[in-house]
Amino acid sequence: MLNLYSYNNIIFWTEEQIHLRKMLETFFVTTLSRILKEQNSAFEFFQIEAPLLTPQALINPGYTEADIYSLGDIALRPETTMGSYAYAHHLLNPHNQRKARLPLVIWQHGKSFRREQDQPTKFVRLKEFHQLEFQILFHLSTKNDYSQVVVPGVCDMISAMIGPCVVQPSDRLPEYAEWTQDIICEKSQMEVCSISMRKDFPVARNLEVAIGTDRCVFNFQNK
Repeated sequence: MLNLYSYNNIIFWTEEQIHLRKMLETFFVTTLSRILKEQNSAFEFFQIEAPLLTPQALINPGYTEADIYSLGDIALRPETTMGSYAYAHHLLNPHNQRKARLPLVIWQHGKSFRREQDQPTKFVRLKEFHQLEFQILFHLSTKNDYSQVVVPGVCDMISAMIGPCVVQPSDRLPEYAEWTQDIICEKSQMEVCSISMRKDFPVARNLEVAIGTDRCVFNFQNK
């Protein structure tokens, strides 16, 4: 990471780090796909790329003006969830030509933006950062608790890339979540992933896996 602007939390990425991030994406997507399809072969994965600019009305009210970069009626997205939800509703609309059914996964890997407090770059709390987020959507009546395999499986797959990690209950519970667990890199004590059972998608259960790939790149290079 290069801090060429000499400004905390805003960094440049080298070509090596860009390729590393892409490699991590491929490994994480492939591994999570295998984990879920071993549980239910009906899971279908959809990759999307939603706009960085998001209608203000769609941003979770848990984010305040102190958290986001607001541009009037639109804002730079603080997370990718809103775009994934919009696309999931589009896919599940029975009037669309492209028919999709639960269970399915909407995933995207892109930038999000938050007004983080100024800290040295080495802590990787960035104002502009990459997220690899999976929205794992399944029927409300599903008896299989996918989290029982997803949480340890995601911890293992991240550990395979950046070194030993552990799962811990999150010290914060967002209002949209029934529960949240964090995956922590043991060496750096950095949170590199957050997994939540969300309750804000009305027609399905949603197990969200949100991986901070910038932190994964940093820990991979420093393991």
